[in-house]
Amino acid sequence: MEIKSGFVPAVRMMNNPDGTSRFEKGKIPTLKPMNTASFWISTITEEWEKNIHPAPRRQYVVTLKGSILFTVSDGSTFLIEPGIILLAEDTKGEGHTWDIIEGKEWERLYIPMAENADDFFIPDFE
Repeated sequence: MEIKSGFVPAVRMMNNPDGTSRFEKGKIPTLKPMNTASFWISTITEEWEKNIHPAPRRQYVVTLKGSILFTVSDGSTFLIEPGIILLAEDTKGEGHTWDIIEGKEWERLYIPMAENADDFFIPDFE
């Protein structure tokens, strides 16, 4: 995992017009005030999370412990681990699934984005 000065690696999940989900890799800037109002920590998996599902809200998901493999609608996968911020913005349609691939517990911090707030995501154009 490469961290460039002033940015943190990120992956953003979002909806396609047909209701499927996709992802793109990129980064978000550091030291940028973001429009949020609350956050919480979770170490449990609720029943609805065990099947394909859309994100319940636009939110940043910060992994504190664990390596998580996400799968989007077309079968594409990406890995989230500590140091990579997930932007869950696939709030409609099919959504995504995930599996813990390292460790037994996913310890994460959820930070909901305020309505219509900028997510500050900068895609990688490789």
